[in-house]
Amino acid sequence: MKSRESQLRLKHFQVEDKTRQLTQIDLMIGELSRMAEELDNQIRIEEEKSGITDASHFAYPTFAKAARQRRDNLQVSIRELNERRQAAQEALNEAEEELKKAQLLENRDGASNSEDPVVDEQIERRAMIG
Repeated sequence: MKSRESQLRLKHFQVEDKTRQLTQIDLMIGELSRMAEELDNQIRIEEEKSGITDASHFAYPTFAKAARQRRDNLQVSIRELNERRQAAQEALNEAEEELKKAQLLENRDGASNSEDPVVDEQIERRAMIG
């Protein structure tokens, strides 16, 4: 009995940990996206001031070149984070399935009727969101 309870707690912990990881990735993507948008605005302002929008032009503003490079680097990071997010989402889905199976096993055996409503609510909320 104790091993099943500890296994159920472990599954709860895994779901909570995967949820935290996914949230952190989402926050990083949001922050990097915001920074990329700010750089886009700065690039546009510099191009308007100089009247030159061709990055290969000899008189193209140096600040705009540097900002473009930084923005491009941020976009690469965002793409990589989106890949990590997808993997983290799949891992979370697997952890949730394992938790559900453990809960069903626990309920079926009648050993305990203590499901974690917080985790179950998180699972339902994510299911509704998509």
